[in-house]
Amino acid sequence: MHVPPALMILASLVGAAFVLAWRHRESQRAVTLRSIVIPPLGMSTGFAMFVVPQTRVPLGAAIGAFLLGALVLSWPLVRTSTLHVEGDAIVMRRSKAFLFILLGLVAVRLVLRAWVETLASPLQTGALFYLIAFGMIVVWRGTMLARYRALVTALRRS
Repeated sequence: MHVPPALMILASLVGAAFVLAWRHRESQRAVTLRSIVIPPLGMSTGFAMFVVPQTRVPLGAAIGAFLLGALVLSWPLVRTSTLHVEGDAIVMRRSKAFLFILLGLVAVRLVLRAWVETLASPLQTGALFYLIAFGMIVVWRGTMLARYRALVTALRRS
């Protein structure tokens, strides 16, 4: 199954638009423990794809994909996601750089995908990109959770 490059680019841009809309909405309401923890938990159900043999990838490639997301691609998200106290609530501060970072991540994803598709089947490529995304969200949300807990502790002390 071959996906035309134009369709792949369009899908990536639509995904980026959804992330921007979600991020804008998220920055307008209070952050809660639940809102931090639920996305990675919900995304973890994607590991069920590995039940299907065609999606399985070598362990080294899987670990490498996860680490790429966790150690490299999560960094811009972590840096641009700041929490602060507003009244009695903890909210996420919007970053002006987020749009550019998101578009940069989309560009990196497109280049990586074009390269990975030459090495793996479309299902394996999807599995590797899932692992990259999961690595990103786990580190990003884990960092947010640590920051959230620190702010909650500070609020309780004051």
